[in-house]
Amino acid sequence: MAHKIYEWSEISDNFQDSLLLGNGASIAIDDSFLYKSLKEHAIEHGLLTPNVCALFKYFKTDDFELVLRLVWQASRVNKALDIIDNKTQKAYEHVRDCLIDAVRSIHPNYSDVEHKFDVIADFMSQFKTVLSLNYDLTLYWVAMYSNRKETGHLFKDAMFYSVLADDWKKYREPYREKTNTLIFYPHGNLLLARNIIDNEFKVEVGAHDDLLTAILNRWTSESCVPLFVSEGTSNQKVVSISNSHYLSVVYREVFADLGSTLTIYGWGIGEHDVHILRRIRESNITKIAVSVHEHNQGYCNYVYELIKRELGRIEVVFFDSASKRCWVSA
Repeated sequence: MAHKIYEWSEISDNFQDSLLLGNGASIAIDDSFLYKSLKEHAIEHGLLTPNVCALFKYFKTDDFELVLRLVWQASRVNKALDIIDNKTQKAYEHVRDCLIDAVRSIHPNYSDVEHKFDVIADFMSQFKTVLSLNYDLTLYWVAMYSNRKETGHLFKDAMFYSVLADDWKKYREPYREKTNTLIFYPHGNLLLARNIIDNEFKVEVGAHDDLLTAILNRWTSESCVPLFVSEGTSNQKVVSISNSHYLSVVYREVFADLGSTLTIYGWGIGEHDVHILRRIRESNITKIAVSVHEHNQGYCNYVYELIKRELGRIEVVFFDSASKRCWVSA
């Protein structure tokens, strides 16, 4: 079955409620994000020690954040009880350093991608809500870059003193801005962290171009661990989401408040993320627009059948990911 693939300008007026970003959005900003997983990247670059590999195998997961959090908490408990156990501390340090090395080697610098922010901000400002499944900092950088320009449109993450506000919906109401877009991270982000008693917060720094270094330094200081779900099956991700206040609020409440139209850009919609589709099923979405790379009809057929299977009677249209004024395309 051949599906019509539109230009974004042909359908944009009908899709202005919500935008969901996948890894393809980050790859379009910088091709350093062209990798299968953080764990595979670490293996290919010789970053994983035998002890770290044993931890991933024991906990039956590929999720760095989960393994790091488990050994960090075990190490801190040992310290609190004066239990001498250098092996646990070393395991924590190995997992942490491996994650830091992997992120540092993959993530672009702010100055390398800043020239794309104007176009991206213009595109995102069309939507009332933007959700990113990516853990990288590019969405936050774009939002802060645009906010500093004082265009009258504001990007807001519904955080109050670096913590997700209980009454986050009130941030939809303009304050001093004319219009706004709320941004959320359903799978977490490098920006987000939790301390030893599981309090969750956004890492704040003064200079935007030092943000990545500041985040990695916080990890090194052992004051917190990152809050993001980067790997694993759909069921494993749901378990990780349920163990986080921020992620569970986004999962339960934000997905229920997406409006009637959803635009998907750069998301492959693999079986490992089918839980996201099932949350969309519980929303009021009636129409979905999906970006297509290089007019791939095979992808169109796969996505169409998957959405129909999971969501039922939903209108699905496709648009060219390289359309003018779409994401990074000027």
